[in-house]
Amino acid sequence: MIAVALGGAFGAWCRYQLGIWLLRWTRKSRVPLSILFINWLGSFGLGIVLAHDVQAVGVTVGFFGAFTTFSTFSVEALQLLLGKRYKEASLYIVASLIGSICMFQAGFML
Repeated sequence: MIAVALGGAFGAWCRYQLGIWLLRWTRKSRVPLSILFINWLGSFGLGIVLAHDVQAVGVTVGFFGAFTTFSTFSVEALQLLLGKRYKEASLYIVASLIGSICMFQAGFML
């Protein structure tokens, strides 16, 4: 449990720091690219870790569980939908789901 807590704390901190940095570069985008990129990166990293049969729950559940964020993705997707920005919402949802699966597979195959 300590490993999960420490991994989670570090993963959340990394997501926050990377998110702030990415917002500087993606602020004008019509799609929330910072969380999209973070989720892709987290999926890729988890694929690499699991491909090497690492059973460290501090890394898999803790770090990557806190680094990636389905809840923020859900909020951002709903905000796009409520704003009647259906094209952007569809792109964001498809890119998030399909992209994360593809990034996981890419990391796993690396």
